[in-house]
Amino acid sequence: MSMNKNTVLAWATFIMIVVGLGLIAMGAFRYNEVAGWGFAAVGVGFFAIAWVFNALKGRV
Repeated sequence: MSMNKNTVLAWATFIMIVVGLGLIAMGAFRYNEVAGWGFAAVGVGFFAIAWVFNALKGRV
């Protein structure tokens, strides 16, 4: 299977969404203090970067 640029960006988007969901879940369910807000904020940042990767598909 040959991976072109769009396939690589699709996989990167998928992996970043999974990691972002994991970080938000850790912030929501694991940590009850201020660290939970940090984990959730980083998870939202992962979503933002995944959105950019998704927007780049077909343009790079």
